[in-house]
Amino acid sequence: MAVRQGCQGTEGGDRMTEPQFRNKVVWFSFFFSLLVVWVHSYNAQMFLGICGETAEVYLTEHWIGDRFGQIAVPGFFMISGYLFYRDFDWSLLAGKWKRRISSVLVPYILWNFLYYMGYVVGSRLTGISTIVGKGVVPFSLPALTDAVINYTYNYVFWYLYQLIMLILLAPLLYPVLKYLWSRILLFAILWYAVWKNIDLIPLNSDALIYYAFAGSLALDRQRKSKTQTSNQISNQTSNQTTAPFIPIPERSWNIRRGLVGVLFLFWGIWFYGFGLRTAFIPGFVISRLFAVSGLWLMVPGEWLPPAYPFMRCNFFLYATHFAVVRFINKASAIILPASKWTPLVLYLAMPVIVLVICGMTSWILKRFSPLLWRMLNGGR
Repeated sequence: MAVRQGCQGTEGGDRMTEPQFRNKVVWFSFFFSLLVVWVHSYNAQMFLGICGETAEVYLTEHWIGDRFGQIAVPGFFMISGYLFYRDFDWSLLAGKWKRRISSVLVPYILWNFLYYMGYVVGSRLTGISTIVGKGVVPFSLPALTDAVINYTYNYVFWYLYQLIMLILLAPLLYPVLKYLWSRILLFAILWYAVWKNIDLIPLNSDALIYYAFAGSLALDRQRKSKTQTSNQISNQTSNQTTAPFIPIPERSWNIRRGLVGVLFLFWGIWFYGFGLRTAFIPGFVISRLFAVSGLWLMVPGEWLPPAYPFMRCNFFLYATHFAVVRFINKASAIILPASKWTPLVLYLAMPVIVLVICGMTSWILKRFSPLLWRMLNGGR
């Protein structure tokens, strides 16, 4: 059995410890979960109909959601791709797949089932059916199968559907990402597909770009650390045949990395504006790549305080936010006065409202049904 062991982070050294890296991942995942709420909280026409004030509120909300919220899902893809290919080799594939059955596949099936049943029941309840707004949702085995497999009533899980496809592609994707020229060819094909709006069914080409880009960074980091790791293994395990697997620690933050992050963020903003001015779709993809990378480099993981318990519910927040947002917006549009400030204030406050509701719900589930909670939150 091959020995795999990475160098340990040390105080004052040039590496983050593994807990620091994992803590930074939780912070970023939580931040992206809040941003994605804004993407699904647009409510101007719901409150105001079609009028001049609607356009004003619409533009304000989309200015926030399109510029900030749209980096959330690319950020999820990049974190997922980096973690999957971090210290990857063929011997770890089965274990990675096994862990993602509980963290990705089981929640995907369970949440799609719950959303479907929620729509089935809600569409048949007087008063609630108006808020659901889908007529009477059919209750049948074909409809259930379609809902579970194709996320028919849980639109935000298009991301998880794509992620499952990307995880299954590992035996094909890893050999391509491992070598520079095959990687360049893959990205050239993907950029062309984005430019020409070609769908790589069942995959989205931009999702594959985000995921593969981060996976490539992880593999590059692994290759650069190979010599150092091999020397450590020789020194520490000369009389052993096996050793526990320890991931290679991530590089620590320094001023240079922070400045590079600022530069990346600037490029992200520039490419976003370029995409708007020229209607060049790849410009938005490049913008999000630079924005997520820049934010990661700018934030020193060693300085982040330990993530609060509610931040570890970010998957639960992502899974529930759409239903919560839609219900609050539709119910509020019926109850609250039709002022331009009502939808705008509600939109700005929605991430906090959703966080409070989801936080209370997660506490109840953890307290009274821990097994269901672990399944819903993917064991996180």
